[in-house]
Amino acid sequence: MSSSIISDATSKVKNMVAGEKGRKVADLDSVSQTVSPDDRITSDFGVKMGNVDEWLRVANEKKTGPMLLEDSFSRERIHRFDHERIPERVVHARGAGAFGNFRLFESIEDLTTAGVLTDTSRETPVFVRFSTVQGSRGSADTVRDVRGFAVKFYTQEGNWDIVGNNIPVFFIQDSIKFPDIIHAVKPEPHNEVPQAQSAHNNFWDFVFMHTEATHMFMWTMSDRAIPRSYRMMQGFGVNTFVLVNQKGERHFVKFHWTPELGVHSFVWDEALKLAGQDPDFHRKDLYEAIDNGAFPKWKFGIQVIPESKEHDFEFDILDATKIWPEDLVPVRYIGELELNKNVDEYFPQTEQVAFCTSHMVPGIAHSDDPLLQGRSFSYFDTQLSRLGINWQELPINKPVCPVMNFNRDGQGRHTITKGQVNYWPNRFEARPPATAQEGAYPEPPFNIQGIKARTKSDKFREHYNQAQLFFNSLSEPEKNHLAAAFSFELDHCEDPIVYERMSQRLADIDLGLAQTVAEMVGGTKPEKQTRANHGKKASKISQVEFAPAKPTIASRRIAIIIADGFDNTAYSTVKATIKAASALPFTIGPRRSEVFPAGASKKPGNGVQPDHHLEGMRSTMFDAIFVPGGAESIKTLAKSGRALHWLREAFGHLKAIGGTGEAVELFKLAFALPDLRVSATDEAIESYGVVTLSKVSPESLRESITIAKEGVGFLEKFLYQISQHKNFDRELAGLNSQVAY
Repeated sequence: MSSSIISDATSKVKNMVAGEKGRKVADLDSVSQTVSPDDRITSDFGVKMGNVDEWLRVANEKKTGPMLLEDSFSRERIHRFDHERIPERVVHARGAGAFGNFRLFESIEDLTTAGVLTDTSRETPVFVRFSTVQGSRGSADTVRDVRGFAVKFYTQEGNWDIVGNNIPVFFIQDSIKFPDIIHAVKPEPHNEVPQAQSAHNNFWDFVFMHTEATHMFMWTMSDRAIPRSYRMMQGFGVNTFVLVNQKGERHFVKFHWTPELGVHSFVWDEALKLAGQDPDFHRKDLYEAIDNGAFPKWKFGIQVIPESKEHDFEFDILDATKIWPEDLVPVRYIGELELNKNVDEYFPQTEQVAFCTSHMVPGIAHSDDPLLQGRSFSYFDTQLSRLGINWQELPINKPVCPVMNFNRDGQGRHTITKGQVNYWPNRFEARPPATAQEGAYPEPPFNIQGIKARTKSDKFREHYNQAQLFFNSLSEPEKNHLAAAFSFELDHCEDPIVYERMSQRLADIDLGLAQTVAEMVGGTKPEKQTRANHGKKASKISQVEFAPAKPTIASRRIAIIIADGFDNTAYSTVKATIKAASALPFTIGPRRSEVFPAGASKKPGNGVQPDHHLEGMRSTMFDAIFVPGGAESIKTLAKSGRALHWLREAFGHLKAIGGTGEAVELFKLAFALPDLRVSATDEAIESYGVVTLSKVSPESLRESITIAKEGVGFLEKFLYQISQHKNFDRELAGLNSQVAY
């Protein structure tokens, strides 16, 4: 072959490569469409359609006749509808997602060659999908469950996926058990009940039979499994990965995401009610926050252990049922994730996005974590079932860097590759493998010795120490919630074998916990601790330790309840202040039509248009409540059973509640608690998260406030209580249980 032909072919390849390298991140949206009034409906093959209301048929003025199969337009519409569903995910079926960016603040080139973790000048686009694990696509958001936290980085070297959860450990140590744990937690096979919950015999039978699950079921019975928002939960890579630097040195690593807003959860009654009242609460919350410019942010951190120290711990660092306690291995925060763009259409983006733990870029590698290795096979395999062999060509999954290989054909192929060859080596020397200098994924030599056997290291056999560590590290309210969660779940197990055995299993962790639960569920009360509690605690396990460095109410949803005759000064001032603090005020009235302030004539335009009415919403959908005074307004609300229910329910769910003027009397009626102090003067009083101001003056409601614990004004006190999420003193004092809600 002449050298000119080879040179020409090589030039074409180089030009194509150069063109693809110039492709911008915006290409992620290259096939997006905006619906416009100027558009006209067309078929899938582009022909405009004049009538989409009636099938082509034989008809006359007296008779409507049979449809004609020759109507290709109608057949196409029906066929597309019949096939518009794909198999849903076996796990993580219900999810919500958003686009954003990852910024690196500190290079870790001493640990890895990965550009996304070494180049601080980059801004890497990401897509994040949050999800529940157990339920189907139609289940509720707020069920007790692990939450998926999967991040796809569209890096210059290819896609990198961290397929994580909001809990740092897992139920099983080896991926061979994955079918069993999922079968056990899913609805029972004989009746397909219950949906999206672990409160049934099979799940608790499984975790009893697998003592390695002990640590994980402690986490899932904690408040971690009922997060207030996707934006207020941590993310963890769960598995142990490896970082490889320029010298070929290996370090073991775990990945962490810590939310800027703090780590917050519902209380159980609140989560239960929301599952029925607003099953889409979490996905709407994410969309609402981004839409309002309250972009969620997480700090990105790593825990690192040099390869030389792999065996220096009492646990195996490759065991996914164990954490690396931060007291032993501190988290090093090196970057930030921000979500700032909602999806344009759910199905092609959130539903068709596909993650794989095997998607890693040079400088990041697998460890011998026995759960990770099986996940890497499983994730890739399941995408083939859901999306077909060309799933990585879908816009949401497509890398932003050039994709050049000789893979061809298959269902759903998008790429059109020009040229005469589809193999290597070839006569044009087109698309040769990359060298290390050109960025080829490295496979550093790693010496392995051993025998072929179905086994793991001895350290994998210890299953209780970290379960005790978790329990010991919780605050008192969190321990109370844990006991209540076990009591709820095991109460739904009607097989005595199941709740009897679990009552005894809890004695391996803490005797008081076991006795409390056994008494509640009807199990035999253990008389002694079956395994001594080592008494150790660890930092950064209790959610209390993740409060934001600076108190904030950003993106919090605050209900302002009014009726005709309300105090407009207090209403307007508090609403403006809430907005100024980047929170979201919602006006709630007895009706959705105008509500009029005191002294205003009841003519259209003189009132306030509520966002919702009392029967259309519930207190569960908000983080706090404010009630402005006004004699007529408070008189109306005091006669409303629903208004009183709003207040009592919010009080029972430990939320901040604020009231001014005559609203103080409404609170006395609603709560009727002698230990609750309320204002009787122009001094603001905070008592168990209820903030009151009896006598209102312009000075007492200053719009310019600081959210701080030491604040003395009404707004300072009220907004600080909102920033704390829940008032657990109310619960510890037993006040919330004294209010019927």
